[in-house]
Amino acid sequence: MRNTLALTGLAMLLALGGLTPVVAQQMGVVQSDVIVIDPERLLTETLYGRRLQSELQAARDRLIAQNDQVAAELEAEELALTGQRATMPPDEFRVLADAFDQKVEKLRLEAEQMSRDLERRRDLAPAQFMRVIQPVLADLLQEADAVVMLDLRTVLLRSEVADVSDIAIARINERIGADPAGLDPQGTAPDPVLPRSTAD
Repeated sequence: MRNTLALTGLAMLLALGGLTPVVAQQMGVVQSDVIVIDPERLLTETLYGRRLQSELQAARDRLIAQNDQVAAELEAEELALTGQRATMPPDEFRVLADAFDQKVEKLRLEAEQMSRDLERRRDLAPAQFMRVIQPVLADLLQEADAVVMLDLRTVLLRSEVADVSDIAIARINERIGADPAGLDPQGTAPDPVLPRSTAD
C-alpha cells in the first residue's frame, strides 16, 4: 500500500481504507501515511514568504516610479527639441531628432527588459521559497511517519487532521524567520537595474 502511494501520489487514495490518519499525535504532528500542506498559505503566512512578496512589490513600485520619471523627462526633452525646430537648419534638426528617437527606443527596450526580469523573479519566488523551507517539511514528513506529502490544492478528498500547514507555518517562522542565513537577500534572481534618468 505504501509503495503504491509513493509511486502514484493520487489524492483519490486518501478515500481508500487503511489511509485514515491516526488521531493520536506525536510532538504535535499527526501520524499518517499521507499528509498535506497548503503551499499558498505557507508563502503568504510565514515571515520569509511575506518578506519575499514585500520585496517583489517594492521592486515593482520602484520600477514603475522610475519609468514614470523617464517618460516625463523624455516628454520634456521632446517639447524642447520641437521648440528648436524653427530656429535650426533642417539637416541639423534631423540629426538631433534621429538621436532623440534612438534614445527613446533604447530606453523602451531597457524598460521592457527590466519588466521581464522582474516578472521572472516573481515566477521564481515560489520555487525559491520551497527550496528554503524543504528541510522543515522533510522533518514533518519524518515525524508523521508519512510516505508522501501532497499539495492540498491537488487533493480531492482529505481528513482535516492530515493537514499540517499550521504546524509547518509555525516551524518555518521559528527555524527560518524572515531572513534565512546564507541566502542572497534578493533571492535567485537579482533586483532589476532601474533605467537611468534621461538627465544623466
